[in-house]
Amino acid sequence: QVPLVESGGGLVQAGDSLRLSCVASGRTFSNYHMAWFRQGPRKREFVAAINLSGDTEYNADSVKDRFTVSSDSAKNTLFLQMNSLKPEDTALYYCAAAESFSELVTGSGVRYWGQGTQVTVSS
Repeated sequence: QVPLVESGGGLVQAGDSLRLSCVASGRTFSNYHMAWFRQGPRKREFVAAINLSGDTEYNADSVKDRFTVSSDSAKNTLFLQMNSLKPEDTALYYCAAAESFSELVTGSGVRYWGQGTQVTVSS
C-alpha cells in the first residue's frame, strides 16, 4: 500500500485561508495523477485535480477562484490552497491518486486514498 498522508486542516473562521498538504511516496507521485476530495455530511465531492506532470489542473465549480491545487515533485507533495473559506467548505479533505485523469475526477478509478484531514469553518 502506497501511503498518502494529509495535513494542514483545522478550525478557522469564514473568510480565512488554509493550506493542505498531502505527502506521497515517490513512486506514487511520478506515476499517478493526484486530486483532492472532501466528505461532508451528505456525500463525497471532488474538489480539484492536477496531472502527473503538474501542468494541467481541474477544479470543481464550487471552489473555482477560491481554491488552488499545486504540486511539488521534488518534495512529493500535493497542496490545496484554500482562500475565502465558507462554512459549507467544512468537510474531511483527503487526497487521492489514479492512473487515469478522467477517472480520478469522477472518483471511479482512484487507486489510493489518504486518511484525510478535517477542515471546519465557523460562521
